[in-house]
Amino acid sequence: MSTTADPLILETVTSRGLAPGLASGLPVIARPGISWAAALAGAAVAAAISIMLIAFGSGLGFAAVSPYSFNNPSVMTFTVIGAIWLIIVQWVSAFFGGYLAGRLRPTLTDVHTDEVGFRDTATGFVAWAVATLFVVAVAASGGASVISGIGHAATAVTASAAGGVAQGASAGSAQGGAAQAGSVPGAPGGYLLDMLFRRTQPNAQDSTAEAKAEAGRILATGAVGDVSQADHDYLVQLVASRTGLTPSDAGKRVDDVIAREKQAVEKAKQAADTARKAASAFSIYTAVSMLIGAFIACVAGAIGGRQRDAF
Repeated sequence: MSTTADPLILETVTSRGLAPGLASGLPVIARPGISWAAALAGAAVAAAISIMLIAFGSGLGFAAVSPYSFNNPSVMTFTVIGAIWLIIVQWVSAFFGGYLAGRLRPTLTDVHTDEVGFRDTATGFVAWAVATLFVVAVAASGGASVISGIGHAATAVTASAAGGVAQGASAGSAQGGAAQAGSVPGAPGGYLLDMLFRRTQPNAQDSTAEAKAEAGRILATGAVGDVSQADHDYLVQLVASRTGLTPSDAGKRVDDVIAREKQAVEKAKQAADTARKAASAFSIYTAVSMLIGAFIACVAGAIGGRQRDAF
């Protein structure tokens, strides 16, 4: 029995999108659904281009800001610029990676043309996914130290905003066994113990260090809320007894310190809120850029496959 197909049948079936192997009735050779060699090659190219463009954009970003300049872009402006550059990085790297993955994939002569197009598209998508995972792994290797540095910087800003009050409060709580009580879960802190044993009038025999520590604990508690009227009056008495000021002048000094503390805390909150908004916007822009990159990689894979079959 001859295995040669009728030319008329071959022409009709081929016009419907079937490969010549299916039209001729020849046995179909099973092939893997994806070419990992082509996908990994495209992923390597996409990852290399991404790293190169990210490094180039980082260099431009560092060159655009300076600690000696007062005209640096705002956090949100810098975030938007970074997001646009990230979209460009995804666009360029995904196109080249997806195109090469589709172009280098082996030609299939015994599979429906629609299936060939799907596999080319899928190969481009897989190449983008592998490249993305690789770039994320590289970024994560150095991201831990950056996050740690940001955490230390945020702690320093908070401590500076409080004017060193929290440090003085913790130092004072170490006296008289208060630090030991505060270290036990559920135990009252130094501020509560001060309230418990607070005298009607400050004791003039107490050392200046003890007075400062007690005042520091009051201000540290007020930094996260408001200084109560009782604490305010006690601070006035404490300052007056230690400085020799009149109650009126001591009250003005206490009010001025509390106002400065509130301003510093408010600035710290505004900076934290700005950083939160910038981080949220950057995360959304990153997701959008990745979605664009995935789409570009799929389209580029299909384009590469078509040009491969055209020659």
